[in-house]
Amino acid sequence: MSAEAGEVVHDTVESAVRAQLAKAFGGFRGIVEAAVPTIAFTLTWIITEELRLSLIISIALAVVLLLLRIVQRSTPQFVINALIGIAIGAFFASRTGDAKDYFLPGILWNGAYAVAMLVSIVSRWPVVGFLIGSVTNDPVGWHKDPGVVRLCAKLTWLLMIPCVVRVAVQLPVYLYGGDQAVAALGFAKIAMGWPLQVAALAAMVWVLGKGRTPINSPIAPA
Repeated sequence: MSAEAGEVVHDTVESAVRAQLAKAFGGFRGIVEAAVPTIAFTLTWIITEELRLSLIISIALAVVLLLLRIVQRSTPQFVINALIGIAIGAFFASRTGDAKDYFLPGILWNGAYAVAMLVSIVSRWPVVGFLIGSVTNDPVGWHKDPGVVRLCAKLTWLLMIPCVVRVAVQLPVYLYGGDQAVAALGFAKIAMGWPLQVAALAAMVWVLGKGRTPINSPIAPA
């Protein structure tokens, strides 16, 4: 449905959430931009076992990707997110001198994110509900409809599963991986990054495609 000034109007919760999810992912380019610095760090470490050089190359590539976004005047959001994660990982690794600590912040972040989403589901304030709030400009209005709450709880479960899988696989590797931990963590981070996220998104889109939960009044995304 179209609105004035070319805005898209949604008459169901499902269509509104699909639109917001589309904004949250950076497409194929976002996937590449997130993966390249990690690949560079892992390969450089495997070849040289030089932590400082591995960090420099990883950060330099992320900065180059950011500059390309700026020069092309496209949104740098996804590169900036990746660069922040890389910088935090580099800080951890440089402080301890252990290359595998480059991956520790990501493991901790996924664990914290999974716990937060689980708490939101148990408390009946699932985080996906706030996507609807961002569309309706009413942050908590969606919570008045039990059907919407149930839908958002299902979607939040699907969003949480990749985080749980990453921690379940990567934490034991980090703790007990020994000399092979860096290579294994690098591979796991790439294999369990966007591929798992895209799988979760596909499952969410499938769930959304089945339902027709009405929104009280037609709304356009902000």
